[in-house]
Amino acid sequence: MPDHRDLNHDLDVFATDPLAGAGLPLWLPAGSVVRDELEHLARDLAHADGCVGVHTPVLGKRALFERSGHWAKFEDDMFPSMRLGEEEVVLRPANCPHHALVYKARSHSYRELPIRLNELAPMFRAERSGVLSGLTRVRQISLDDTHVFCRPDQAGDEAARGLRAALEAQRVLGLPVHHVRLSLRDGSDAWLGSREQWDGAEDGLRRAAQEVLDGHDLPLVEAAGEAAFYGPKLDLQVVDDRGHEETIATVQVDFNQPERFDLTYHGEDGERHRVVMIHRGTVGSMERVTAALLERYDGRLPLWLAPVQVVVLPVSAEQDGPARALVDALRAHGVRVGLECDDSLGSRIREARRQRAAVVAVVGAREAADASAQVTDVAAGFRGVVPADLLVERVVAARDGRCPLVGWS
Repeated sequence: MPDHRDLNHDLDVFATDPLAGAGLPLWLPAGSVVRDELEHLARDLAHADGCVGVHTPVLGKRALFERSGHWAKFEDDMFPSMRLGEEEVVLRPANCPHHALVYKARSHSYRELPIRLNELAPMFRAERSGVLSGLTRVRQISLDDTHVFCRPDQAGDEAARGLRAALEAQRVLGLPVHHVRLSLRDGSDAWLGSREQWDGAEDGLRRAAQEVLDGHDLPLVEAAGEAAFYGPKLDLQVVDDRGHEETIATVQVDFNQPERFDLTYHGEDGERHRVVMIHRGTVGSMERVTAALLERYDGRLPLWLAPVQVVVLPVSAEQDGPARALVDALRAHGVRVGLECDDSLGSRIREARRQRAAVVAVVGAREAADASAQVTDVAAGFRGVVPADLLVERVVAARDGRCPLVGWS
């Protein structure tokens, strides 16, 4: 499998610069297209799943992360605090403390739960320079992050819902999930919460995973010691050709934050009850997912993700008019299309291949006369003459459906 850092030499997805700092990649125009599309997918899946959007600051007082437990657990992995007058502020290592404050901003009834708060937001880890690598290990992580606040009797269904959403995201992206890992605590004292809480949460996640995976050909693998410090989790694991395993999305139960932030709801009995908090990632981090996609597709991303969806190549100046008409028709539908006229046709075709354009459309004298194009769709293994209006129709359908191009022949 190719390395996304090597592919980046041709694709110009991201850049690094000593002045920006290690582990802080710069998203170039092509990479910004990919990231924007991933963000749109994350937002669509969140809305379809009943999530509501919020925006929270990347900074917080040190006291916020002391309250959440992150300071005691992850101080060495956090950026140093900054003094502002009498206060200390910190770049957040996670989004959940702010979302806990959003939930706490007003009172809640048992009748309105669950509440699912979604934000695609940056968080920061002070990774050591020796472990930084391209887009897979960075110091600023842009995460598709949802936190669910629910009653205890809803926790199992919400965990199953989160797992289904994550599996659907990977299906759309075409990233094959190797297995689902049930990440449990071990026998050490590194975990927050009581044994009864852990036993109940682990059993609940196990049942949720078995329910969801009953319709998928995916194993559930239990792993002691891989839980988050505040609760067990379900991790979607991918394995590359080198045998390297990565977590691509996760669903986590948290009984630490509700206790620390006193997160409650008014029950049917009129009393206050402790809420259950579930962390869930659907698409995952923009950086890690982009790296995985580049390697999975050898840089030739699916059409809906491709920075250049169609490149149009007139054979000679005589075909510039029909070629531009095709470009205008595609652009009118919002297709990302390029028109390349300079240099020889062979060199332009080679450049289009190097940049991994999803579709190459050549317009020669015959195609100009017939209002068509000689189309090459490498992913589908298709090469043939296609009417211009059919080309536009197929490309728009594939883009809107986030699916492969079909119906060429």
